Amino acid sequence: MRLIFLGDVVGEPGRLALYRAVPELRAEHAPALVVVNGENAAGGRGITPWLCEEFFANGVDIITLGDHAWDQKDLAGWIDREPRVLRPFNLQAGTPGRGSVLVDTPAGKVGVLCLCGRTFMAPGPENPFTAARAEVARLRAAGARALLVDIHGEATSEKIAMAHCLDGEATAVLGTHTHVQTADARVLPGGTAAMTDVGMCGPRDGIIGRDSAAVLQGCLTAMPCKYPVGGWPARVSGAIVQVAPATGLALSIQAINRDYDR
Repeated sequence: MRLIFLGDVVGEPGRLALYRAVPELRAEHAPALVVVNGENAAGGRGITPWLCEEFFANGVDIITLGDHAWDQKDLAGWIDREPRVLRPFNLQAGTPGRGSVLVDTPAGKVGVLCLCGRTFMAPGPENPFTAARAEVARLRAAGARALLVDIHGEATSEKIAMAHCLDGEATAVLGTHTHVQTADARVLPGGTAAMTDVGMCGPRDGIIGRDSAAVLQGCLTAMPCKYPVGGWPARVSGAIVQVAPATGLALSIQAINRDYDR
């Protein structure tokens, strides 16, 4: 079994590059599941229901979100009807939607859990560590052969800590939110694949997906300004995890990076 996870999709360049990359990756690796963080798909902030449907039509199985989950007003009233779109599991009780799902695949059941960190993030999430341990145990008891966790967080230390917290329980704990792929893909001693941040699907030469000239203007002047999504070329980044059939833990993890012109 192989699992593919791709990082935060940023704007139209990120979406269009994603739609080219996913069929290629499916043909090359035959993954049981393709999971994508759609956090910034709609103009760089959040995602809409119709964009979720567009993701699914182009080969994405599960969409995870993060701290921008509610930036597009239509999502909150729709997300309860779509189990394939996950907002962070550890949001306050009563929040629309769900934070985990168990998917039947030809290779067996796969659990996906979406979490949001608390360090340097907006107030709101409950403790992700206690929430993660309980939900991973529940998904395993429900028959999950493999289990992928998206930890959406600002702090490197918090995302690494989550991987160690779930080592030997989750198949993979993969970080999102900071948009810059880290060079620390590895399998921890207990068998959990970990990567602090898988990177993004978006403008390669911008600043975390935004137009570099606009961001620099803000840095130089300290004045309020808009940061539009950057342009092409676009890079698709993520990771592919090979799952051990006997244990449901990871055999290997490999970074993904693909560049596309318009």
